[in-house]
Amino acid sequence: MTAPRLTSVLTPALTLAPGTPSATHPATPPPGPDRRWRAVLLVLFLTTGIPAVLLPPPTARAASAAAVIPASDGAVPAAAPAPGRAWPVGDRSGLLRRFDAPTAPWAAGHRGVDLAASPGTPVRAAAPGVIAFSGTVAGRPVVTVQHPRSGSPPLRTTYLPVTGTVPVGTAVSAGQVIGEVATGTGHCATGCLHWGLLRGGRYLDPLALFGSGRARLLPLSAARRGG
Repeated sequence: MTAPRLTSVLTPALTLAPGTPSATHPATPPPGPDRRWRAVLLVLFLTTGIPAVLLPPPTARAASAAAVIPASDGAVPAAAPAPGRAWPVGDRSGLLRRFDAPTAPWAAGHRGVDLAASPGTPVRAAAPGVIAFSGTVAGRPVVTVQHPRSGSPPLRTTYLPVTGTVPVGTAVSAGQVIGEVATGTGHCATGCLHWGLLRGGRYLDPLALFGSGRARLLPLSAARRGG
């Protein structure tokens, strides 16, 4: 089975489209201090981006509310929560590192945002959805939430290192606890949650869910209108 091609460039006011399947394997990445972490994220995508395997029954998916509303560009997250959204851990003052889109699947970059969080901190779903994956990828515990009615392919948020506490296939609401920050993963020296957002094989800025970031997210109805 081929995996969707990872796309690297996001532009403001971009309407996100489905990824294009490809059988081409990326070139071997050059050595560097971030190579292991990039490999973990690539494996994470390959193991959690297969809807036929990970999607729960239709009844569970139908129980979830719409996950995404139009988001405007901005420099910082809004002071008040967006409707149907919840900050995964703590509050916005805990933002340690922003999203930095890689130029190639194996290239340097930052495929999400880092939020300050010590081991044992409860982690909340950023938007309504369904638990699509909860397990270990390349030695790191990961939880993935898929967000129905968020476009095609649907958006997915990822949370790591997180030990999941909700079974796969369970519908969750924004702000519902889905796990806790695990220990001993080494991503941040002071402890953190790495929070990601994907559509198909394309990494996006999670802050766009809160009206900030480097992409405009549109619901399926708007995407079909070409808006």
